[in-house]
Amino acid sequence: MKRTANAVWNGSLKEGEGTITTQSHVLDQSKYCFNSRFGDGKSTNPDELLAAAHAGCFAMALSNILGEAGFTPDTLNVTSAVTMNPDKLELTGSHLTLKAKIPNIDNDTFMECANTAKDNCPVSKALRFKITMDATLE
Repeated sequence: MKRTANAVWNGSLKEGEGTITTQSHVLDQSKYCFNSRFGDGKSTNPDELLAAAHAGCFAMALSNILGEAGFTPDTLNVTSAVTMNPDKLELTGSHLTLKAKIPNIDNDTFMECANTAKDNCPVSKALRFKITMDATLE
């Protein structure tokens, strides 16, 4: 299975801009630029897209792991915060924040499942930087 996305960039780094289109066209010529990555611009950026991919992948992996353990989550609300060191132009980490509603699960089982998902979701496996997490069972 292969998934694709296309990025087009025009111009210099600081004054230029680009578009990103995904295979599904959920993103269809979505704009991105220097200011959206390093400032407060209103278009998307690669770091934000990586954070979205990590949050979504983790949620799906955790749902699968919970299902294998006999639990069905009501809600898995996941945020990924991807951090960049702009001086080194280096992504340095992803911090997952999980708020979960899962009937009849104890905290130890919940944390075991969450940590397994954090370490083993496909996006986590693809990342080379530190991945941390806060998880809360509500």
